[in-house]
Amino acid sequence: MSTTDDRPAAGNFLLSSPTSCAAPLPAPEERVKVVPLVIAGVLAIGLSWYVWAAYGAKFGALLVIGLFLGLALFHARFGFTSAWRQLVAVGNGQGVRAHSLLLGTAATLIALIASTGIGLFGATPKITASPIGLGLFAGAAIFAIGMQLGGSCASGTLFAVGSGQSTIVLTLGGFIAGSVLFTWAYPIFQNWPQISSGILLSNYVGWWGSWAITIGALLLVVLVTRLVQARRNPPPTDAVPTAHGFARVFRGSWPLLVGAVVIAVLAAAVVLVSGGTWGVTFAFALWGAKLLQLLGLHPETWEFWQSASNAKSLASPIWTDKTSLTDIGVMIGAAVAAAAAGAWKIHSEIPWRTAVAAVLGGILMGIGARLAGGCNIGAYLAGVSTGSLSGWLWGIFALAGTWVGLKLRPLFGLANPIRTDSIC
Repeated sequence: MSTTDDRPAAGNFLLSSPTSCAAPLPAPEERVKVVPLVIAGVLAIGLSWYVWAAYGAKFGALLVIGLFLGLALFHARFGFTSAWRQLVAVGNGQGVRAHSLLLGTAATLIALIASTGIGLFGATPKITASPIGLGLFAGAAIFAIGMQLGGSCASGTLFAVGSGQSTIVLTLGGFIAGSVLFTWAYPIFQNWPQISSGILLSNYVGWWGSWAITIGALLLVVLVTRLVQARRNPPPTDAVPTAHGFARVFRGSWPLLVGAVVIAVLAAAVVLVSGGTWGVTFAFALWGAKLLQLLGLHPETWEFWQSASNAKSLASPIWTDKTSLTDIGVMIGAAVAAAAAGAWKIHSEIPWRTAVAAVLGGILMGIGARLAGGCNIGAYLAGVSTGSLSGWLWGIFALAGTWVGLKLRPLFGLANPIRTDSIC
């Protein structure tokens, strides 16, 4: 049968569309995990104070923004991997429509920031287009294959690790290894054909013309995914355990659209504080390189780390690296949220095929993200929300890679949604 819900009109338009059966009711949250909550809370407060005091307000603010990103990502269970898998496998576009709200809200706020030139802590917004070429196309597809095998995207990896998901720790390890592998092999990739200057819509039609085109394109995505869902009539998405009433703010699952807006506001806050867009994966290459240095190796001699900006990042503490700060903040913030929700737990038994898929998926994401110049956050969210054509192209090739990843998942014992499931 087909079912719709009784959400308000805006929520209905973005989220609701026919499904093959009614969505399950959410289970109540489990009891608070006190010990993980205390540890994560103390770490959040102590580290924020240390970074703010030792390195300044700008870097402290970025860590705090990361903490709130972790809270929002966990509470909304906001990811890209499952949303694209649900769309490609069975035609459920609910998650992708939530992405459209995230992208549209971020585009609106970033247009305001960039058009006025405002910034905090002396930052000036610097919005540039990413290169368009073979690296972008191949990297986006490879990344998407990896996230379907690894079980999470870049931002999803961070908040899943923070919430205690043991399998995703393996994915993160593979992510770092793949990033390091790319930086070592960087000379092989640097001369691939591309348009180095990229295409930024605001250079042609101004910031508000760029915003209007972006919003129009996102509305088209919403309409197309609604048509696809109406035609395929897929299973509904699963319900997440939640508290109710005021406690839902701290212990419940947030409505997906609320999560989208909150994450967009925080993504714009990164631009306001740092002058640059939110990213995730450069930090993995940086952490891997610093680990190699601790082991007595010399990645600083590799060509990737010879550019002025990369060399500066490698020589500086991670507490002055924007991406590292927000990444660390996301993991700690997600740990606080998961412990408060009673969802923080470590799984001691991981099937070997799942473990292999996690590591392999992470390696592919590490290589793909660096090859494409970013991930679902640094290339897709940042690209689309700033009016860079590269962001849209990244999304198209990531969808193609998702299709390939779905074909590979069964080899590792990983299931895909099918039309007869009760949830997808």
